[in-house]
Amino acid sequence: MRVFQQSFKFLALTVLVFLSTTVYAQSSHHEDGGQIDTREEVDAYIAHHLQDSHDFTFFSYTNDEGERKHAGFPLPMILWSSEGLVTFMSSEFHHNDDGHVIVEKNGLKFAKIHSKIYELKPGATAVIFDAEHHATNGARVLDFSITKSVVGILVIGLLMFFWFVRLAKQYKTKKIPTGFGRVLEPLVLYVRDEIARPNIGEKHYRKFTGYLLTVFFFIWLLNMVGLTPLGFNVTGQIAVTACLAIFTLIIYAVSGNKDFWMHILWMPGVPILIRPILAVIELVGTFIIKPFSLLVRLFANITAGHTVIMALIAIMFVMKDTLGVAGATGLSFILSVLIMFIEVLVAFLQAYIFTMLSALFIGMAVAEHDHEHDHKIVDTEDVRSDFV
Repeated sequence: MRVFQQSFKFLALTVLVFLSTTVYAQSSHHEDGGQIDTREEVDAYIAHHLQDSHDFTFFSYTNDEGERKHAGFPLPMILWSSEGLVTFMSSEFHHNDDGHVIVEKNGLKFAKIHSKIYELKPGATAVIFDAEHHATNGARVLDFSITKSVVGILVIGLLMFFWFVRLAKQYKTKKIPTGFGRVLEPLVLYVRDEIARPNIGEKHYRKFTGYLLTVFFFIWLLNMVGLTPLGFNVTGQIAVTACLAIFTLIIYAVSGNKDFWMHILWMPGVPILIRPILAVIELVGTFIIKPFSLLVRLFANITAGHTVIMALIAIMFVMKDTLGVAGATGLSFILSVLIMFIEVLVAFLQAYIFTMLSALFIGMAVAEHDHEHDHKIVDTEDVRSDFV
């Protein structure tokens, strides 16, 4: 049975890599239908793939008439313009991202340039670019659109809500969960007993376990979905990781007790002249360095992983003349399978690290210090008595 399960996992991972490779191969074309086969084009395509998008495209292909087709569905555009709120569907841009398609709504004209929405000045009929390809006759608008990453967040959020509500109901009626709850229970216990309890302490860990469970499963599931052909790259968006880091910052800043703030603002046992300097250092570490380390670590690792996978898949295009079609495809597939094993581990590891550091920061904020014990002179006999 164990051999069968291991074989099934390997087969599933192999199929996942194959599907990812197939989708990449089908979608690796310019909008005019030309196939991407140079290193510069591949680099540009990978950078575009890692960005968020205003439509949900599974793959693209060129039909017999040479027309570019995209398999997917549009998403709602919600913009705050100079005249107020404007809404329409992203399909009106016809997958154009270089500003040449103009959408007119409520007497205003909009263009999409590198996934950014610009409102053209009155009287303008087309975007005018400068030497650096920046729009000179348009201004950025506030974009509240439902993007591909937002769809991923909503889907994973709803799944988590369904799974954990069902798990909670099972605990009320039975001691041992059934179905998918049996998969969730070990992970829930792991986060509670190995992350929350030892880092926050017996007195306060229950208060923050819900947040830590949410963060752990949210990051882990989004990381795993990001490895599928669906093309989600939610945790590779720095705005998402920044929001998660800010949530942790707010929680440990608000929950910090008197001892926590006293050790930051007026550290005991330190000469008075040095205390203001240490206070500045501690404040920078608390409000900038700690959340910055959370957001950058998750963002950088996920982005790097996606970049490596896409680069290895691209071998079949950039090295087909050197190794031949069969050689380049085989090398690309083998390397992609190997790196996918690592990325599956990284998906869990990054969720674990983010949750662990969040628990550690919260634990430092709510820890209660015994100052009399801290400054007590340790006697040799007292130490010996601990071992008797």
